[in-house]
Amino acid sequence: MQKNDSFSNILFNILIPVLILNKGHKLGLEPHYAVIIALAFPVYFSVQSLRETKKINFIAVLGLMNVLVSGALTLLALGGIWFAIKEAAFPLLIGVFVLISSWTTKPFFKTLFMNPSTFDIAKIESKLETETNRQRFHQLMKHTTQLLSVSFLMSALLNFGLALKIFEPLAESLTDSQKQELLNQQLGQMTLYSLVVILVPSILFLGGIMFYTFRRIHQLTGLTTEELIIKS
Repeated sequence: MQKNDSFSNILFNILIPVLILNKGHKLGLEPHYAVIIALAFPVYFSVQSLRETKKINFIAVLGLMNVLVSGALTLLALGGIWFAIKEAAFPLLIGVFVLISSWTTKPFFKTLFMNPSTFDIAKIESKLETETNRQRFHQLMKHTTQLLSVSFLMSALLNFGLALKIFEPLAESLTDSQKQELLNQQLGQMTLYSLVVILVPSILFLGGIMFYTFRRIHQLTGLTTEELIIKS
């Protein structure tokens, strides 16, 4: 996996494990086997990233935690408020992490988006001719990182509300297998609806942040969007 391949990171560490947890029963997997298989992906990529880069893969760790908590809740047949808390906790934790990074020398937005494989960082830095503009650029990265943290907070609130609506309390009269089946159905609904209710607003919000970022960089450097992006 490429170091900066964010899509592969999200695919293998979050999306595929979630699909295994949600749909594993349709493949004949027992719940505990589904959890083990789902865990294998983020565990593998965490170890691989640590070995190759000597750094912790944040997305892999997040995926690992997500699978562990989801798997535990499913195996324990807990529903309702517990899943709502879990669905809100992860984007909230990410938002806090992103917000804290805005006060460091490497704001998360700069680390995530302003990488040399996509943007001509050398050209941007060469155009920041004065110390004042360099400080303004750093402030821009700080501000956009804080805006990005707001998007995660928004996701947390939307996740919580959606999960409360979908994950209804499990009746005590249900057997363990019935509880597992109902939870799997609810997980599937959560995955489906979250694509519309959460993903679309988040993408629009992120698009707004990117538009604002490009406009401010243009004001500071005179570079157009086409000049900023490295052509493959």
